[in-house]
Amino acid sequence: MQAFEFCKYQGLGNDFVIVDLRDYKPEEYIWLQKKDIISAICNRNFGVGADGIVACLNPERGGDIRMRIFNSNGTEAEMCGNGIRCLVSYINDNDRIKQVSNINVETKSGIILAYNSKDDIVTVNMGNPYLNHEDIPTTIDEGINRLPTASITIDEHLFNFAAVGMGNPHMVIPVKDLNTVKLKEWGPILENNTYFPASTNVHFVRVINQEEIEMLVWERGSGQTLACGTGACATLVACYLLGITKNKARVNLPGGILNIEWPDSDGPVYMSGPATKVYDGKIDFSNFNV
Repeated sequence: MQAFEFCKYQGLGNDFVIVDLRDYKPEEYIWLQKKDIISAICNRNFGVGADGIVACLNPERGGDIRMRIFNSNGTEAEMCGNGIRCLVSYINDNDRIKQVSNINVETKSGIILAYNSKDDIVTVNMGNPYLNHEDIPTTIDEGINRLPTASITIDEHLFNFAAVGMGNPHMVIPVKDLNTVKLKEWGPILENNTYFPASTNVHFVRVINQEEIEMLVWERGSGQTLACGTGACATLVACYLLGITKNKARVNLPGGILNIEWPDSDGPVYMSGPATKVYDGKIDFSNFNV
């Protein structure tokens, strides 16, 4: 396989290898379908090191750009909030698409509208949250204010949680103290719990006040990460419908701050946060023992 140039970007410490494949034929990047290659590239000891790979592709449905996102274990995700901000920042740093204020990004979850702004801040219209249990998907079909809710016991701890879809499934668990959360132990168990047939992202959240929350992230297919954009959106939606926050909040993640707003409960969620370039490089597949 030929070598591919890449750019590494990060959004709140959630880092991605971005490969621009618009000038390549699909048969030339067949390696995207190989989980062992994706995992090798994302390996932090023997590869580039990343939470995932973002493929920048030519649009197919009238958008400006198309995105495919792969988790560090090689599985493909439907959507990624931090990943899409990093891709928009990459587009803004390059002249392929001239500096435009609005960029329509095609994803597996539909077309997402992103807005370039100053100081490396990117705002994204993340679309309407999914609350119907079949769309999330989850087996929970009853809850509070349209929000599917249930409880689960882990290590004799009973957790009440909510399920929200943001193009991908999320499990939101309010807690009083994040210091008591055993994320590395509980994360993989909850990721694959029976309430979510396609597995799920997992978020523990503590409400500071009605306009500020803090959360921990366990991402489906990537494990513990410093941030999750779709997860922050899902968490705000869940907390608002549970009546414990307003519809706009500052979300404190281990990697930094996202501002999330859901101005209309029948409309889209908006996410604003930073995305910056780390470095350029080249993937030489001959160096990977796969």
